[in-house]
Amino acid sequence: MREFGYERAVDVSGALALLDADPDARFLGGGTNLVDLMKTGVERPGRLVDVRELPLDRVEPTGAGGLRIGATVTNSDLAAHPEVRRRYPALTQAVLAGASGQLRNMATVGGNLLQRTRCGYFADVSGPCNKRVPGSGCPAIEGEHHNHAVLGASGHCVATHPSDMGVALTAFGAVVEYETADGAGRVPLGEFYLPVGDTPHLETALPAGALITGVTLPAAPVAANSRYRKVRERASYAFAIGSIAAALDVRDGVVHEVRLAFGAVASRPWRAQVAERALTGGPADAGAFAAAADAELAAARPLPHNGYKVTLMRNLVVAVLSELAEEATR
Repeated sequence: MREFGYERAVDVSGALALLDADPDARFLGGGTNLVDLMKTGVERPGRLVDVRELPLDRVEPTGAGGLRIGATVTNSDLAAHPEVRRRYPALTQAVLAGASGQLRNMATVGGNLLQRTRCGYFADVSGPCNKRVPGSGCPAIEGEHHNHAVLGASGHCVATHPSDMGVALTAFGAVVEYETADGAGRVPLGEFYLPVGDTPHLETALPAGALITGVTLPAAPVAANSRYRKVRERASYAFAIGSIAAALDVRDGVVHEVRLAFGAVASRPWRAQVAERALTGGPADAGAFAAAADAELAAARPLPHNGYKVTLMRNLVVAVLSELAEEATR
């Protein structure tokens, strides 16, 4: 592990100045991903700028009826917040499914969104990986890929994004807020993660040197009837092999509004907009749910050993939406 310097920032402007003064520096939140990558040599920062003490640790209502979540709010505090539990229950469920209690107590919202893939080839610095060393190749395509992407991948990378929280935030149209030396900015989470294309090493739309300061959830009454379901290879803490965040508003047996996002099937949380459009205004029954899932998954391009994810996600869509539809009629 490379030796590194350490600085603790006390305000946002100071944190940005510290990073600007050292191009080899990185922001440090809970460290639950970054420190692991430093141990394996994937990340080799010369300095860490600790942002945990910045005044970004609150969940507050917005004037437009949504919630603003500070970037240093811990996963545990986010999951336990009464307004999150009441108005966006799928987000609480996603956070609780994402990690053990010890990790949730340390991990932050901003860091969660910036976590890197858990692809084994990415973590192995002795071998090639286009995400880690651009142009070196993607051994997962011909190698071990049973938990890799079936949507939105390319011939340059088939890694998946590991965040559970990000899937729920994507379903609810969250917006990421950030600060740079040139001022503040905002980007919808649906545009925050860049398509893989031929540049898988370019992962987000954040400007260089930017610090995530918060995430805003817009008002979404449909989110009150929502659920997150995660499928994993063991019941204890593990990354998903497929997951779904869903919200459903049914009126007189007709889908008035629906939100869907998939996890563990693409390089980013996947907003299932094709399925949403197919369902809106139609019947809230298992047949319609299955047809909408098929429409979304028609774009899937599975590899030889991960085609099961297409069937898995279809079944998740039908099961979770059916449960929500039943609950909406009670």
